[in-house]
Amino acid sequence: MVISKIEKLFPSNLLVSISAIFMFSYCSSTKNISLQKKPIQSITGSEFYQKAANMDLTQRDSFLLLCFKNGNMPSFFTRFRALKENYKVKNKSYRVKYFVSPDYLMIGNNNDYFRVPVTPAIAQKMADDLHCFLPTSHLVDLIYQHSNPTLEPIPLFAYRDSFITFWHHHLMIEGQLKGKQKGIVAGIKKDVIICSEEKFKGKSNRVAIYGWHKPDGKPIQPVYTGHSSNYVDYSHGARFIHSKIRVNGKIFDYQKILTDSVMYRFITNESNHIITRYPYSLNLLK
Repeated sequence: MVISKIEKLFPSNLLVSISAIFMFSYCSSTKNISLQKKPIQSITGSEFYQKAANMDLTQRDSFLLLCFKNGNMPSFFTRFRALKENYKVKNKSYRVKYFVSPDYLMIGNNNDYFRVPVTPAIAQKMADDLHCFLPTSHLVDLIYQHSNPTLEPIPLFAYRDSFITFWHHHLMIEGQLKGKQKGIVAGIKKDVIICSEEKFKGKSNRVAIYGWHKPDGKPIQPVYTGHSSNYVDYSHGARFIHSKIRVNGKIFDYQKILTDSVMYRFITNESNHIITRYPYSLNLLK
């Protein structure tokens, strides 16, 4: 990562381990999971946009990670919402509880924030640091079904990968949300997802996206892996799901669920074989 310009924005002595900034509070009876946040140095969403506007993708990703590691996320975003779903498999009933971020990745504070589209490597790095995983298409559908409010997608057609367009699209979403109660917000982005390896058709340098649901519940974007892993546009969003999932009162790690011949259905409607996660460099701003 190129961070020479970015180091001037945040002194090196402020760069600390993610575990020192975020801490999950998990309780079996709670309705939410809280990401307790201790900002090291504050930056608003508007300031992030202004400082990152002239950066290339590599520099911007580095700057984004620095802001993330410094705790610059709105407190409402750090309260993961409980999502409950019932399943019946082979005449046995299952009560499943997930904890999901209420919106897509954003930088800033409660009064001034910015939903920032990111590459899959950055999304995966953040998910790992937060003990989370990226959703499957099944979970994207499920989140949309439980969302409030559900918003109409806003397609844009020019300069899709321009950072200015990222900001304008964020402001348009805020216009939709004005005066509406925020629960789990959905319908506004295509999710960066994990999926079975066969969807990538043998290509490892791709990003999988899915979603952008219309009010009738149908997604505009089917599972698509045609973009390079270095491609990101205004419509992409990273949502996080906590790695611990409660099934009939017991806590399981999502990776354990994916290897179970029955429970894998709680995460994916694809094969219970390989589910892809995105690789990233171990030197990615440790």
